[in-house]
Amino acid sequence: MDCTNIIGEKIKSLRTNQEISIQELAERAGLTVEQVSRIEENIDIPSLAPLIKIARALGVRLGTFLDDQTSEAGPVICRKGEADDTIGFSNNATHARQHMHYHSLSKSKVDRHMEPFIIDIDANDEKDFFLSAHEGEEFIMVLEISYGKSNYRLKEGDTIYYDSIVPHHVHTAEGQAAQILAVVYTPV
Repeated sequence: MDCTNIIGEKIKSLRTNQEISIQELAERAGLTVEQVSRIEENIDIPSLAPLIKIARALGVRLGTFLDDQTSEAGPVICRKGEADDTIGFSNNATHARQHMHYHSLSKSKVDRHMEPFIIDIDANDEKDFFLSAHEGEEFIMVLEISYGKSNYRLKEGDTIYYDSIVPHHVHTAEGQAAQILAVVYTPV
């Protein structure tokens, strides 16, 4: 099941329950009212950067938008094939090109600080892409990444750990599709 459309509904519900206007949320998140409105109405598929800003503005963790927060206090095991629900993201909130499909590996774990995913990246020959930045850190296995002014090409089994505040973009090389493991940490 593709859960992409749930994100906007969850944001709108949280904002409404906290009695925050769309203008106030946009201001707190450093986004435009139009961006927040388009995300809430599921018109735009946001990247992680604006989602993290919205999560912080609402005082919730990023995972709130990506799962249903069932209440597992102890360890959570995700067996192969159990992470079939996906959340799709674009590489820029103003361009609704969905190229990454996130499979949460921890959707039942409450009070978590990290967000582990298996991510399917679609094949793409585009050379122009938008770098994004957000608070936190990321740990990724297998891909090509632009980080700041540098490009890093990883091979199978290679990993990279970086500060997410530096503008970056995760993409595949030479128009190939890929599946990666990613762990994203955002401070509360």
